[in-house]
Amino acid sequence: MEMRIIYLLPLIAVAGCSHLPGLKSRTDAAQATDTAPVAASSSAIGGAARSADSYDLTSAAERERALNTPVDSGAKELGSVVITLGNAAEPGFWLRSSLVKQTSKGRVETADGQTVAVDLLPGVGSAQLSLAGYRALGLSLTSLPQVTIYQN
Repeated sequence: MEMRIIYLLPLIAVAGCSHLPGLKSRTDAAQATDTAPVAASSSAIGGAARSADSYDLTSAAERERALNTPVDSGAKELGSVVITLGNAAEPGFWLRSSLVKQTSKGRVETADGQTVAVDLLPGVGSAQLSLAGYRALGLSLTSLPQVTIYQN
């Protein structure tokens, strides 16, 4: 019987600790976390959240040129792929894919016929389109659209 009491004493002592001055109870800590999700998430990414606009450094003239480049009738179709958003910090209009064997000029065409001129870059794994390319085509940054790749 005495041994059981000895084992229970530390538990009894700790149970009252949440009521000591300067210590928060588990409920208080959970409420504090619930009230400050913005501060926690913004500090996790370097102090401030950034929008797609702040990463896309292409000018209006560059976007216009990429969207209005004449379609090369002699362009070679490399195939269709599902694309993901590439590195948002890498500027310009580019597509990286395992279908591309050497760096060249080309274009990407969506299922509804929208096109954008891009630099084609060799890659491995999933195909990636630049942030500028996604935005020029009006694609949601979280979408995984299927596109056809053409090499000039």
